[in-house]
Amino acid sequence: MTIQQLKYVVAIDQYRSFAEASAALNVTQPTLSAMLGKLEEELDVRIFERSSRKVVTTPTGAKIVEHARRVLMEAERLVEMVSESKGGVSGRFRMSVGPSVAPYVLPDFIRIYQQEYPEVELSVEEMRPEAMIKSLKEGVTDVGIATTGHVTTGIFEIPLYTERFMVYLSESCWRKLPVFDASELEHEHLWVMKEVQCLRESAFSFCKGRIGRRHVYEAGNVDTLIRIVDANGGYTIIPEMHLPMLNEKQRENVRRIDGDYLSMRRVSLYIRADYVRERMVNTVVETFKRFMPEGMLDERIQRLGVKL
Repeated sequence: MTIQQLKYVVAIDQYRSFAEASAALNVTQPTLSAMLGKLEEELDVRIFERSSRKVVTTPTGAKIVEHARRVLMEAERLVEMVSESKGGVSGRFRMSVGPSVAPYVLPDFIRIYQQEYPEVELSVEEMRPEAMIKSLKEGVTDVGIATTGHVTTGIFEIPLYTERFMVYLSESCWRKLPVFDASELEHEHLWVMKEVQCLRESAFSFCKGRIGRRHVYEAGNVDTLIRIVDANGGYTIIPEMHLPMLNEKQRENVRRIDGDYLSMRRVSLYIRADYVRERMVNTVVETFKRFMPEGMLDERIQRLGVKL
């Protein structure tokens, strides 16, 4: 059994076609078939069922493919780890970012990261936290960034930054307080997007069963939510990092929320418990240091970075 044979198996499973897999691997189809046949003979098991129309992975073959992916990723990381131990940072680096965080961090992050680490093959994918955790466990993703509270067995959660919530009022809103307390946010005047604003550690109890009959916006983004408030009245809650995206007139409608940490949201780094590329993870931290507003980055990660 060789690394090359495992690459062939993964490619066939991905494309479900010998012709497409051989083209992607830049080998002839007879070579691909012969190498697969040798592996099946060595393992004494059928990995794929072939027909003139399609290629289907057998139940045992699916398990082999899963393990083959892990072996290939670990082999790749071994080479990268040796490079990092010599002081270099290079190789593939796969990040996933939650949709409620991505608009605020990715534009600056990608620009700065590519400037500072040109030898790294960075790929970033937007994922909901549940898919992110699954991808991390499977070794497909190296690092995830999402709101705090999604930790599970085999995954480390490292606090990255904390940002406050702000109140955004419509111009016609009757309650023009200079500062709000969470208890003063009356539900019947409030528009909410669950995906962004209903957090586990939130003072906003409307997320826990006291939601108004029609004032919950189930999908979309904060920009759309703000336009709903402008058109329909009332108010909503926006993250602090959304403020630069408002025009001058809209910023006049923003109010601070008084109170403790419950009027904030925390964002964390997520990595597998057995992840070893410490230097690579810290390229993320160093990049965040370059563009995050002062005082927002977690104090421990600001001083010490990530220690694996």
